[in-house]
Amino acid sequence: MNDIARITGLGLATISKYLNGGNVLPRNKALIDAAVKELNFTVNAFARGLKTSRSHTVGVVIPELNYPFFTSIITYVTDALRKRGYAVLVCDCRTDEKLEKEMIGFMLDKRVDGILNIPTTPSGEHLQAALERGVPIVLIDRMIQELAGQVSAVLVDNADASRKATALLLDEGHRNIGVILGPRGIYTTERRYAGFRDAHAQRGLEMWEEGILFSDYTMEGGYVAMKALLSAPQAPTAVFVTNSEMAFGATAALNERQIRIPEDLSFLSFDKPELFNAIFPTLTSVQQPHNAIGESAANLLLGMLQADKEPIQHQVAILATQLQPGTSVRSPSRSKRRSL
Repeated sequence: MNDIARITGLGLATISKYLNGGNVLPRNKALIDAAVKELNFTVNAFARGLKTSRSHTVGVVIPELNYPFFTSIITYVTDALRKRGYAVLVCDCRTDEKLEKEMIGFMLDKRVDGILNIPTTPSGEHLQAALERGVPIVLIDRMIQELAGQVSAVLVDNADASRKATALLLDEGHRNIGVILGPRGIYTTERRYAGFRDAHAQRGLEMWEEGILFSDYTMEGGYVAMKALLSAPQAPTAVFVTNSEMAFGATAALNERQIRIPEDLSFLSFDKPELFNAIFPTLTSVQQPHNAIGESAANLLLGMLQADKEPIQHQVAILATQLQPGTSVRSPSRSKRRSL
C-alpha cells in the first residue's frame, strides 16, 4: 500500500478503504486501479479477512440446484455481488430440513458475511445460529413469518399473481378448474392458494373442491397430480399448475393421454423457463421477474453489510408479476372436447 501511495499520491486510509471494498471518489479509484495494475498487486483475501473480520463471501442456500427458477435467481444474485467484490458460495439442501440446517452451519464455519436463503422449512429454526451471530440474512421467494423483523426478504406478490391467473380462467367461462399447488405450509403455496380462492370469492363462485390438489413442486409431483385430476369423476375444463417443474410433469401426463391444449383442456402455469419456450412457446403463464428478484436480494444484503455498526433496518420487498398471454387458454364452449 505504501508503493500505491507513492505512485498515486493518495493517503493510506483512502487506499485501504478501496482495497477493502469501500467506496472512494471515481478519480481516486482510477488512480488506485492503475497503480495496482502497474505493481501487479494482488490482495491477500485471507489476510484481509483476518484484519477486517470480513470474508467478502456470501453464502446462498437453496432447496435444489436442478430447478430452473432457483438457478436463474442465483445467476442474477452472483452477477450483482461479483460487481461489488463479493464471492458467492452456493449449496443446495435437496429439500431436506436437516441438511438445510447443516448447510447454514457450513456457511457460518466459512465465515460468510451474509446469507441468502430460499428456505425449505417454514419454521426458521435452521437460521437461529446465524441470527445469534448477527449474520445478515435475506430470504428469497419464501417468507418465514416467525422471523419477521429479524430478516429481510424479496418476494413476489404470489396471491395477486394467482388471483389474476384464476380470474382469466373464470372469466373465460371455466368452472371445473383444477389447481396443482405445492406442499402445505410453504409460503408460496399458501399465498397462491389464497389468490385462487380470492378470484372465486370475488365473483361469488364456489371452487371445484375435487380439483384442488397439493403436491411437492417437482416434475414427478405434477405428473401424479395431473393423472389424479384426469381420473376424477368429473373432468376439469382447465388446469392451473403453480410452478414450472410441476407444469413439465403435468404436460407429460396430458401427452400420455393424447389430450390437446387448448382443444381438449385449457392450461396455465406459474412461470415458464426457457426450455418450456422451445417446447410450448404459446403457453399462457405467470412470469416472475427473475432478474429483479436476484438483484434486489443482492442489493438488500449489500445494504445490510454496509450498515456496519448501525442497527439494521430489515425490509421486505414485494415485486409484481406479469400474466403473459398465450393460446393455451380458451372458453370451454369453444373447445372441441373429447372424453378425458
